[in-house]
Amino acid sequence: MIAAPLAHDGGGTYLLAVTAEFAAAHCLRHYGGPCENLHGHNFAVEAVVSGKKLEPKVDILMDFKELKRLLGEVLAELDHRHVNELPVFQKRNPSSELLARYIFEGLKARLADIPQVRLVSVSVSEKASSKATYMESGN
Repeated sequence: MIAAPLAHDGGGTYLLAVTAEFAAAHCLRHYGGPCENLHGHNFAVEAVVSGKKLEPKVDILMDFKELKRLLGEVLAELDHRHVNELPVFQKRNPSSELLARYIFEGLKARLADIPQVRLVSVSVSEKASSKATYMESGN
């Protein structure tokens, strides 16, 4: 069967997801358990963007390499750091939830010049079996 030609942009939404990692140490103040002590993780991060219009010349929403590069800029602020020492985490715990929000906000600012793309979510995993996701209301 020969498929019909694809409509210019269709009527749906495209989602792109990239993953990256960073290594960091943290401690969760007032946790009441071993995570209150300084410990480290190899954090896995997934960022998801969406859009409806593809760039017409290449038919892509955004280059995966560019999205990974921008995510890498944010993660470089955290990589091989004791994240409790960063100003943003001196009073709030660097939990997976707040790390996801911190990364979301940093990546969103870097995507501001790419109007066809909207950041949907950022997820942070301390291990494969658990992850925290941050998205803004309305997503």
